Amino acid sequence: MLLKSSFIPIFNAIPAKPQRIFLLSLSNTFTQQCPPTVRQNATLNSITSSLLLQRKHPPKSAYIHLPFCRKRCHYCDFPIIALGSSNTPAKNKDYNDDDPRISNYVDTLCREIKATKLDSDNNPPLETVFFGGGTPSLVPPRLVSSLLDALSSKFGVSGDAEISMEMDPGTFDAEAMEELMNLGVNRVSLGVQAFQDELLKACGRAHGVGEVYEAVEIVKSCGVENWSLDLISSLPHQTSSMWEESLQHTVRAQPTHVSVYDLQVEQDTKFGVLYSPGEYPLPSENQSAEFYKTASRLLRDAGYDHYEISSYSRSGYRCKHNSTYWKNKSFYAFGLGSASYVGGVRFSRPRRLKEYMDYVRNLEDGVVSCVADGVIDAKDLAMDVVMLSLRTADGLDLKCFTEAFGESLTRSIFEVYRPYSESGHVIFSDEGGRNVGTDECMSLVSSEKLAFLRLSDPDGFLLSNELLSLAFGVIAP
Repeated sequence: MLLKSSFIPIFNAIPAKPQRIFLLSLSNTFTQQCPPTVRQNATLNSITSSLLLQRKHPPKSAYIHLPFCRKRCHYCDFPIIALGSSNTPAKNKDYNDDDPRISNYVDTLCREIKATKLDSDNNPPLETVFFGGGTPSLVPPRLVSSLLDALSSKFGVSGDAEISMEMDPGTFDAEAMEELMNLGVNRVSLGVQAFQDELLKACGRAHGVGEVYEAVEIVKSCGVENWSLDLISSLPHQTSSMWEESLQHTVRAQPTHVSVYDLQVEQDTKFGVLYSPGEYPLPSENQSAEFYKTASRLLRDAGYDHYEISSYSRSGYRCKHNSTYWKNKSFYAFGLGSASYVGGVRFSRPRRLKEYMDYVRNLEDGVVSCVADGVIDAKDLAMDVVMLSLRTADGLDLKCFTEAFGESLTRSIFEVYRPYSESGHVIFSDEGGRNVGTDECMSLVSSEKLAFLRLSDPDGFLLSNELLSLAFGVIAP
C-alpha cells in the first residue's frame, strides 16, 4: 500500500515537485528524540572515514532558484512570484525584458553568488548547474547569461557541464530556446504534468495540451538532445485511463528522461483547502499505488531505466545534477528559499523576497555567512546515506557503509529488514550482483562480500517511508 509521507523535506533546493511516495527528511527530527547510548557513540562517532571527509569536499554543483510563474498552481507551496498569465516570452517578447521584478531579482542573485565565500583557492569548476523554480523559462536569456557569467567568474564552469533548465509549455519559443542553447543550456526539464486539458485546468496550470505539443516540437526542432518530460499522478478526478494515456503520449514524445511525481497535498495550498488526501475527487491510496506501478511498468517496457524513485531515463541520460543530491554530495544553492549543502552543513535562505534581499545585503556586509560552522554528526550522516541511497535503483553500498559506520550497525539494519527481504520488498546482492537470500546474508556481512541493499521496484519503493523509519530506529533509537 502507498504510504503517506510523514517526513519533512530538507532540500528546498531540489526543484519544487509534488510528491507523496517519498520525501526527504530532517535527520535531527529523529536524533533529538532519544540520546544515543555509549555503545552507539563508540560505534559511530569514533570512526574516521572517507564518507565523513567527503562532505568537506567543495561542491561541483549549483542550484539557482528562479521563482517567477505566470500564476501559482493549486498544489504549489514553494516560494514564487506570480507575473500574470498574459505576459510570457511567447506572447510578448519585450515584457519580461523590462519587468523590474525579474531584473532586480537576478541582480540580487548575482550579488549573492559574488558574495559567497570559498573555502580555498583550489575549488573545482562546476560540473552541473540547475535553473529551477518557479518557471525559469520566463526569465529572458540575457539575464540567464548574466547568471552564468556570475557563476563562471566565481567558481568556474566546466566546458562539458550539464546545465539544466525547467521550462513550461507556452513560456518559450524557438528563438528563446536557441538563445539559451547558445548560452550553454544543454538539458531541459519540461513541466507537462498531464495530457488532458481538464486535469491541467483542475490543478491550476497556465498551459493547455496544445501548448504541450508545441513545446515538445520546439525542443525537438531546436536539437535539444537531453530533455525530460515531467508528469504528476493522483490529480483530482484523474482516472487510471487518463494516467495511462498520459504515459503513452509521453513515450511517443520520446524524451530521454521522464520524471513521475505523485501529488502531495500541502496544507497552505488551494488543494489543501479543497481536498483531503485519499478522498474523492483525489484517488484513493490504493489507486495512487496502482498509478505508480503502471508508470514503472509502461516506462520500463518502453526502454526507460527506473534509476531513482521518481526518475526514468534512457541509457546515458540520468540527471547528473539530481544525482548530486542522491549521492549526498555537497552543492551550492542561490535564491529565494533555496537550501545549500556545503561542508556537511545545510543552510536555507529566507522564503520571503524582502527577507531574502536583506540576507544578501547582510552577506555582502559580512554580517551573515552562507555556511554555518558545525561538527558532522555520524548518526545524522548515516541516516542521510541510507535515506538518499534507497531512493535509487543502485541502492546502499553496504561495503562503504560498513567501513564508515561499523559492522554491528550493518547487521542491525539487516535484521530489521529480514522480514522485508523474505517478502521481496528489500533485495540484498553480493559483489557479483547476484541477489542473496536471507540465510546467506549474515555470513556475507562478516566476509565483506555483501555489497548492496536496495528496494524492489515498484513494491519496495512504495513502502519506502516505512522501511526508512525502521532503519532510522536502528541508527538513532
